Amino acid sequence: MTAEIQFRRIHVIQGEYKVTNDPEVVLSTILGSCVAACMRDPVAGVGGMNHFLLPGQSNGGAGEATRYGVHLMELLINGLLKQGARRDRLEAKIIGGAKTISGFSNVGEKNAEFAHRFLTDEGIRIVGSNTGGLVGRKLEYYPVSGRARQYPLSGAETQKTVALETAPPKIIAPKPVETSIEFF
Repeated sequence: MTAEIQFRRIHVIQGEYKVTNDPEVVLSTILGSCVAACMRDPVAGVGGMNHFLLPGQSNGGAGEATRYGVHLMELLINGLLKQGARRDRLEAKIIGGAKTISGFSNVGEKNAEFAHRFLTDEGIRIVGSNTGGLVGRKLEYYPVSGRARQYPLSGAETQKTVALETAPPKIIAPKPVETSIEFF
């Protein structure tokens, strides 16, 4: 009989990012037109999530910058690098960007397009994406394994789980070959 892991939930609100290497943590957020980028380094075993409201960057002060994609993408990447991740191993999933209010401009679509373009320009591999639609989502991201699950927020459908693709297996860095040569 195997004991089920009790995950510690950390909620990421609009304008925030979180990074962890704890395999018992799940990051969660609620998204409408906002987008969350979930990134990890499978070798270092560290991952994180951000939650931004608007694409691009702010022309205003530092407090306003936290709502914008460029600022939060940079913070997330730098947070991962500080925890031992390497840029060339980062992989990402992009979730959110719904058009929740008809008749208004589709900021959700612009957020998703921004995230895809930013990650592509930075050379970060996108391994999963689920954006657009007409309803918000509850997102759960397991940053060490890379597993992501979302739940639509629309009445009776809220109990339906939509899983993004299965996480790729954790990559194990090869150990150095042992030799009988001793260097001084």
